[in-house]
Amino acid sequence: MDMLVKLYALPDSRPAYDRLLKAGIVMRRALAPEKHQVVAWVRETFSEAWASETEVAFSCQPVSCFIAIQQKKIVGFACHDAACRNFFGPTGVAPKAQHSGIGKALLFACLEDMKHQGFGYAIIGGVGPAEFYAKAVGAVAIEGSAPGIYRGLL
Repeated sequence: MDMLVKLYALPDSRPAYDRLLKAGIVMRRALAPEKHQVVAWVRETFSEAWASETEVAFSCQPVSCFIAIQQKKIVGFACHDAACRNFFGPTGVAPKAQHSGIGKALLFACLEDMKHQGFGYAIIGGVGPAEFYAKAVGAVAIEGSAPGIYRGLL
């Protein structure tokens, strides 16, 4: 299913960002010359489909992919405007780095970027952890949205 987020009513993101800083994790927008490294990491860590969507995020100007880096290694990523305009995702955190707040901070980075582009709402497409999104940003299920844009996917 898909979920809807009110961008005009996002919670304060500072605690999520501060948590990463205290852990020595840098989060930022990915740079074009890093495309090959980020896409390869997404492919190896998650899937070919997510790597394809990440490549699309690198074609946006500015790049609509954010990364989390710890000790010069990618530990998480999040994209928006990849599968469809105004959609958040894909996103993922390295298995060993999960439950450290990286996913939440990357979610905020993307949603705030979408808000600054003038969107009032964002769609989280093909949600996995619905409870996480509901708690983190107040996302609500979009009734009848499964399988949504991924209907008929090869």
